[in-house]
Amino acid sequence: MSKQDKSGVIEADLYDVIQSPLITEKATMASEHNQFSFRVPMKATKPQIKKAVEALFKVDVKAVNTSITQGKVKMFRGKLGVRSNTKKAIVTLAEGQSIDVTTGL
Repeated sequence: MSKQDKSGVIEADLYDVIQSPLITEKATMASEHNQFSFRVPMKATKPQIKKAVEALFKVDVKAVNTSITQGKVKMFRGKLGVRSNTKKAIVTLAEGQSIDVTTGL
């Protein structure tokens, strides 16, 4: 059974908003400046992402920036294929707070 908070948001829905952390060289360098990157669904909004990160990691979010990367047409085993579009959220935390993304959700 899923838990609901006072705003009516179900905890399972929070895990749908934050699909996975992005662990790249660029994201690792940004983490030194209290910025963390997550893969999110295309329909996720900035307020939803902020609420999910604050609830899951118990931190204060200062800002949320999102970017959509359009899928590319690539060759795969001699045939054309299309990568899907992806949405990335870059979350800036308040001073003195941190997230350990290596432990998993």
